[in-house]
Amino acid sequence: MASRSYSVRVLCQRAGVARMTFRGMIAAAQPQAEVDFLKGEPHRKHPGVTNLKALRLPEELQTAARTIIQSAQVAQLTDRSHSLTNFLWSRKRAVEDATLRKAAVSLERELWKKAIEKGGDIDEEALEDRIKKKVLSELRRTTYRWTHMKYDEEFGVVYMAARLAGGYAAMRRALNEIKKRDPSFAPQSLLDFGSGLGTVVWASHSYWADSLKEMVCVDSSGPMNTLAERLLKGADEKAQPHIKQVYFRQFLPVSPKVQFDLVAAAFTLSEISGVKDREEAVFTLWRKTGSYLVLVENGTKEGHQLLMEARDTLLMKQETTVHDSRPASVFAPCPHELTCPKLAQKMVVPCNFQQLYHPLPLPGHNECRTEKFSYLIVTRGEPAEPAPDGTVDWARLVAPVLRRARHVHCRTCSSDGQLHHMVVTARKHSRDVYRCARSSEWGDRLPIVPTAEEDEHSDSEG
Repeated sequence: MASRSYSVRVLCQRAGVARMTFRGMIAAAQPQAEVDFLKGEPHRKHPGVTNLKALRLPEELQTAARTIIQSAQVAQLTDRSHSLTNFLWSRKRAVEDATLRKAAVSLERELWKKAIEKGGDIDEEALEDRIKKKVLSELRRTTYRWTHMKYDEEFGVVYMAARLAGGYAAMRRALNEIKKRDPSFAPQSLLDFGSGLGTVVWASHSYWADSLKEMVCVDSSGPMNTLAERLLKGADEKAQPHIKQVYFRQFLPVSPKVQFDLVAAAFTLSEISGVKDREEAVFTLWRKTGSYLVLVENGTKEGHQLLMEARDTLLMKQETTVHDSRPASVFAPCPHELTCPKLAQKMVVPCNFQQLYHPLPLPGHNECRTEKFSYLIVTRGEPAEPAPDGTVDWARLVAPVLRRARHVHCRTCSSDGQLHHMVVTARKHSRDVYRCARSSEWGDRLPIVPTAEEDEHSDSEG
């Protein structure tokens, strides 16, 4: 990463925020004749829209998955896939050794204090032994037991039934952010770390089939790599793969100078147990990133915090050896590079988004579902550079839009690093901005920068 300090970046950005806020206030008030942010598009397709309609798996992928599942004949597949989905959603990070030691010392002191307060004769050696046993027992009872996921062929099929469609939907939605905002981007190479069933390859191929020439999938599980290859070939294992130039590896390419235009890791950081190991993994992926790094996790507190941990690593920490001096800049979803305001709230809630999708047509999988996920896209370049789509840092909708008569409630995260609750009306914000807000969905960006007056007014009405 570049050697410039994070504090300088923040000061520069804050100076820019004031200018941006003023410019945004003008843009919100001016009619379209003067500020043509729509670029000729209808309001429902304004430049900030990145949401997708309910997604289906590609026909070839769905057919291959059903063929593999039917031939595997896994017992109680529906129940096991539901249990796995619930387990993965509730999964937490492994507790760090330092945190455990701190908790043990604190508990031990508390038990000693209680024992001394009781008074009487104390056999210190026996008491110390009892306290140690009680501390260990209490830590075993209260500490989350994190374990590595081990995938054999049968468990891989269960994972496919549980997560193939949802994982594909989340990745398609995240990559659509790049496709929509940077239409000139035409990646020739892709690296998928923790590739699993290869959903990143399928999602990327749906956008950049004409340009992608090399796709490297890295997963430590041999059985998962085998399943991903079978999915590419469909029902006939001897057939040519539907997507060509896909290569499977169990380890990352060794050379730090080998870069890929697009690097992705979907639901992978949660599979790395320690903070230091995750930090090293993020730096390794960043070294291999030529243009965009895309990270996706579950839309839970844990998933969001894992991504914010990765964000801080890339923005605030420095590698020992720098091979590419272009700095990291947040592309999405954050419209700023300040501390995530959701983490600063008293009641921490995750910054997450959702995507409708059709699950695999299996027993108990009939209804359309919603994948709730968190994501982070980082690109190489200065944050002061204009967005590839020509827009300013528009506010991001971080909750469902509430449409009411002649006004719309919008909760956003904005370029000032704060959460805002605005009531958007045609009178206050112009007819174009109002109609854009009314047709937007959770996760889209709005052509508006909120003011303090709007926040106070909206909170009183919300």
